[in-house]
Amino acid sequence: MNESYIRNVIEAALLAAGGSLPVAELARLFEENVRPDGAEIRAALEALAAEYSGRGIELKETAGGFRIQVRRELAPEISRLWPERATRYSRALLETLALIAYRQPITRAEIEAVRGVAVNPNITRTLIERNWVRVVGHRDVPGHPELLGTTREFLDYFGMKNLDELPPLAELKAIGEVTLHLALAEEASAPEGAEGLPAAGGVPPAEDAAAGEDPGDEDELSAEGSDPTARVAGLRALEG
Repeated sequence: MNESYIRNVIEAALLAAGGSLPVAELARLFEENVRPDGAEIRAALEALAAEYSGRGIELKETAGGFRIQVRRELAPEISRLWPERATRYSRALLETLALIAYRQPITRAEIEAVRGVAVNPNITRTLIERNWVRVVGHRDVPGHPELLGTTREFLDYFGMKNLDELPPLAELKAIGEVTLHLALAEEASAPEGAEGLPAAGGVPPAEDAAAGEDPGDEDELSAEGSDPTARVAGLRALEG
């Protein structure tokens, strides 16, 4: 089996999948008696990445494997294909997700202590339903509150291989009209094995209510769910 054929099969599979595929799954595309090994698969992936150099698409390795995607710097132009699907995130949701990503594992009470307002249950429910956040354990204190952390699906969705690719806290800047005014120490770092954080799009200047979050916060993710440009943009909004 020649290298060109292996590369073509892998390229076609990644385009058809529309998401990340691990090396093991790519190998299963071939008949068992002629199946390339992991090294050959990775060599084909490297060749594809080199072919895409300087083009509008790229090969990206994420937590879930490899995928073909639009280059992040072209996301503003490509997003015009879906003008009716503008990404909208509330400040409350962004701050909650940022705290989980950078301070995980973290309890809901700890999130509220930093933000100074009660966390609307709709926000955490939405993040969990989207598989961006999960319960990773319980704090060993009275009441045993749940500990929240981000997921592999979160990393995969936003184009990250691991938490090391999160932008440093010092680089977090304004997102649209909203700045994350969080009491996050510069030296704070996320623990190994955890995962997560949000992507591009417009952000409404939603203010928190004095007694808690707006019950409609979770609805501000609904339009984004079907917008492929959120994936190709990655952490553009957070990187400034």
